[in-house]
Amino acid sequence: MAASNPNVTTSEQETPAIPIPVPSAWWCRWQLLKGTNPRHMTIPDVDLRDKWILLTGGNSGVGYEAALQFVKWGANIVLGCRPNPPSHEMHPDEAVQLLKDAASAAGHQTAVIEWWEVDMTILKSVEAFGKRWLETGRALDILANNAGIAGASLDGKIVITADGLEIVHQVNFASHVLLTMTVLPSLAKAPSPRIICTTSCMQYFGIFDLSNANSGQNAYANNKLYFQTWLTELQARMSNSSNYKHVSIQGVHPGFVSTNIWVRPAGQKKNSSWFATVVRFLLKHYAVDSQQGSLAITHAATVKKAGVGGYFNRIWEAVPMPQTKNPECRRGVWEFVDEELKLEERGLLGELGV
Repeated sequence: MAASNPNVTTSEQETPAIPIPVPSAWWCRWQLLKGTNPRHMTIPDVDLRDKWILLTGGNSGVGYEAALQFVKWGANIVLGCRPNPPSHEMHPDEAVQLLKDAASAAGHQTAVIEWWEVDMTILKSVEAFGKRWLETGRALDILANNAGIAGASLDGKIVITADGLEIVHQVNFASHVLLTMTVLPSLAKAPSPRIICTTSCMQYFGIFDLSNANSGQNAYANNKLYFQTWLTELQARMSNSSNYKHVSIQGVHPGFVSTNIWVRPAGQKKNSSWFATVVRFLLKHYAVDSQQGSLAITHAATVKKAGVGGYFNRIWEAVPMPQTKNPECRRGVWEFVDEELKLEERGLLGELGV
C-alpha cells in the first residue's frame, strides 16, 4: 500500500477525515489484468418464472445476451432501449421478437417481453421510463443497469448533453442512479430483489476527484469508479432501512468483451490515447464474446449467496477500489450525485437521504 493517495484531490489528502488505503499502481494493474480472464464459463440454470426484470441496453451486446438467458429461464422482461439505435445495433423490435422466439422454444409462451423507450442521454426520458414502470404497480425482482458507452467525443472533443452533463458521465453513471432511485419502491415489494450495475475493472484506472467528475477527462474509468462507490453507499444505507434492507446491489465487470460498445461512429478518427491503446490491446488478445460477458449479469442476478454491495469480475467475487469502502469517499459521491440530479428535490431519497 502506498503512503499517499493519488486518487483523491489535494484538499482531501491534506485533511482526510479517515485515512484512505490506496493500492499501488502495480496492485491496480494486477486487478485490471485479472479482469481479462478469457476462460469459457457456464452457470447453473435457474427458474425465473413469474419474475420481472428491467434491463437497460438490452437490444445489443452483453445486455441482449443476458436478456436472452433470462427469457429462456422464464422471466418477464422489459428492455429499456433507444428508439433509433445506431446501425450496428439491432432495432428493439427485432430483439424482442428474437427473445419471444427463444422464450417459446424454452416452453415459456406466456412470458411478457417488451421494450420501452428510454434515452440515457436525457434525464427526463430516464425519469419517464422509471415512472412508467411504477405505474404498473408490479414488484420488480431484478434491475439491470447495463446501458453504457465507451465514449462519444469526436476528434477528442467533449460532448455535453442537453442536461449539461458530459455524455459518458451521464450515460454510464448519473442516469442509472436516477433510474435506480426512481424504481426503488417497486424493488422493495419483491421478496429477494437484486440490482445489477455494469461497472468495470477499468475502475482501477479511475481517479477519484469529484471536482473534475463532469469534465470528460478519463471519463470511462472515472465513472466506473464513481458508480461502484455510489452503489456501495446505497447498499449501506439500504441495509439500515426497514423498507430496503432486503434489497441487494452488485457491481459487475463482464470481462473484456468484443462488443459493439467499442464501435466508432462513422468518420471518427482512431483514438490514440493511452486508455484506447490499452483497450485495443486487451480486446485483441483477451476478449470474450457477448454471451460470456453476459454471465456477469445473469450470475449476479441469480447466485444464491452474493456478497451485498460487492463486485464481481464476471462470475468471481473480486476486490473493488478502496475508495468504494471508504465512508468519506462514498458520502462524497452520494452527495455529489444528489446535488447534480436533485434527487432530494425529486423526492427520491426519503429515509435513505439521512
